[in-house]
Amino acid sequence: MRWSQGVWSERRIIQAVNDTGEFFGIPYGPSGVAPEDAKALELYFERLEKAGLGRNKRPDLLIFAKSVQSVVDDLIQTIGGVSELPFTPENNEAIKELLGMATLAVECENSLWKGKRMPDYGSALRPQKRLGGKPGLKKGAVVPTLILKEEDRRPLQEWQDAHDTPVHIWHVFYDIAFGISLDRAQELIDQGFISPQKHTFQAPSGVTSEKVIYKIYYQHAYTLGSTTQEPELRARFIEDKNGHILPYVHFEGGKMDLSEDALQMLRDLANAKV
Repeated sequence: MRWSQGVWSERRIIQAVNDTGEFFGIPYGPSGVAPEDAKALELYFERLEKAGLGRNKRPDLLIFAKSVQSVVDDLIQTIGGVSELPFTPENNEAIKELLGMATLAVECENSLWKGKRMPDYGSALRPQKRLGGKPGLKKGAVVPTLILKEEDRRPLQEWQDAHDTPVHIWHVFYDIAFGISLDRAQELIDQGFISPQKHTFQAPSGVTSEKVIYKIYYQHAYTLGSTTQEPELRARFIEDKNGHILPYVHFEGGKMDLSEDALQMLRDLANAKV
C-alpha cells in the first residue's frame, strides 16, 4: 500500500510540474518506473539488487526547464528509456550530462491525511521547553509535517554535493503539498528546531523495524501545491507466497496545481543555473 501511495504522489508531482508549461519532471529513483504487478515488482527489485544499485540513494525525481526537454529526451533514449534510469550508473556520460541540466532533484514523501483537516493545522509555533525555547508545537500535535529519514540525510547530502544540484523534499497530502530544501531541513535539525523521533515500520509478514525520522512542521516549509481534482480510491490486494491475501486501498488519478511560490522558486533556480 505504501509503495502504491508513493508512486501515486510522484505522478501527481510530475503532472503538476508538467502542467506549468515551463518545467517538466521525470522519475529518477527506482520507485517511479517500477512495475505495479506484484510478481513483476519482485523481479524488478531482484534486477536492481543484482545491478548493485539498490544500495545507492538517489532522489526520486528530476525537474528540468522546458527549454531543454528535447535534449533530455535524446539522452534518456540513449540509455534505453526512462525505465533504465535506475539501472544506469551515475558515472555514465549520458547520466552526467542529464544531471548537469537538472534544475532540481526531489525526494518525495506522502501521507494518507487531509492536511487542512488535521486538528492543529493553522496553529502558530510557540516557544517549547523541550526545544530549549525554540518555536514549535506541543508534543503530540497533529499537524502536517515533512518527513526526512535519518538514514537518508547523509546520502542525500552527498548526492547534492556531488552533482551540484539542489535537493528538496516534497511531501504530498491528500489535499495539499509542502516543500523544503534539504539545506533548510538540515539547518533546522542541526540547530535543534526539530528533534529526532523513532518510528516503527511493520512489514506485511508482521516483522517490525524502527527508524529515526525527523518530522518538520509545515510552518517551516513552502506550500508546494493543492489538489484540484481528488483521486479515486480503489480496492486492491496482494497475495503472498503462502496464499495470504493482503488487501489495501489504491489511489488513482486526481490532479494537483503547483503554487505560485513553488513555480517562482523553480524559475529562480533555473536562472541561477544559466
